[in-house]
Amino acid sequence: MGLKLEAWPDHYAVWQLEASSLIPARAMGEGSLGISCSCQELSVVPHQNHVPPEIKAERSWRRVGLVGPFESGLTGMWALLHNRLAKARADIFAVSTYNTDYVLVNTHDLARAVKALVLSGHAVNSVTLDS
Repeated sequence: MGLKLEAWPDHYAVWQLEASSLIPARAMGEGSLGISCSCQELSVVPHQNHVPPEIKAERSWRRVGLVGPFESGLTGMWALLHNRLAKARADIFAVSTYNTDYVLVNTHDLARAVKALVLSGHAVNSVTLDS
């Protein structure tokens, strides 16, 4: 089953905060991708430019998304992508929204990840791999 994927040129950061932290306003700016929390932590995925340099965060993530929306009963798509990216030894961070799913791929792994997805029959739009 070949999936349609879209890759974006923007760079994101994965920023971990204490579970009791307030969500920083800059984490909800234009281009931000996700906020999730648990009893142990608060994670935000803002556009990399929204994270001050002195903040400890993992930077240089690129977004690859499934072209959706999808019916809620559709299963197995994430497993298919994650397995392929694991075989390509790509560092990933998953983010889901109501309408679609994204996988953040570390910039240094992006070319290898896109190549692995295309070779396994998935369509990935053009993306500048070196920026």
